[in-house]
Amino acid sequence: MKANHLAVGFAFIAAGVIPCAMAQDADGRKLATQICSSCHGPRGESVSSAFPRLAAQQAQYLDAQLKAFRDHSRADPMAQAYMWGMASQLDDAAISSLAAYYSAQKPVHGKGGDAKLVQQGKAIYEKGIAGANAQPCGTCHGKDGEGNAIYPRLAGQHAEYLVKQLVVFKDALRADPNAAIMHNISSGMSFEQMEAVATYLASR
Repeated sequence: MKANHLAVGFAFIAAGVIPCAMAQDADGRKLATQICSSCHGPRGESVSSAFPRLAAQQAQYLDAQLKAFRDHSRADPMAQAYMWGMASQLDDAAISSLAAYYSAQKPVHGKGGDAKLVQQGKAIYEKGIAGANAQPCGTCHGKDGEGNAIYPRLAGQHAEYLVKQLVVFKDALRADPNAAIMHNISSGMSFEQMEAVATYLASR
């Protein structure tokens, strides 16, 4: 049964649409568990680094991103491949309910990583990178990576996903409200520094 549900979910993704009856349903829990779970898990605890963890994510950030997917103002490659179609039929009420549902879930506990990378990443997160225009990440994302309003929760996120997003920001492939800020920050970061701060955050 579970395999069938996954197959159906991915079929909707491939088609780039959500069933009309579900798209207009403002029950975020139902949408999350019956549609979004194929990629993000029923409570936003994605197990694949291809898809971000949404559990305990900031509701305001999720609301803004889903609307950016819907109007195509967030245009990075993965957004176009997956989320443009999925968000296209969501109205504001459904988006608000989804954001509220995920933000109320328990955060995923981080997993340990390479100790040296974690230590290096912690220093970058807390102090930034001198001479690289990279300010301390905690200024916007919170002391413990919990996020704040339009600034997303990063703690416990897949390290691979975080690195991919930093690269997308650096290459100016992502357009959304925070893109300019993150482009400036990531432009001076090496891949190794991105990997370090992502490993630190994944361990939180």
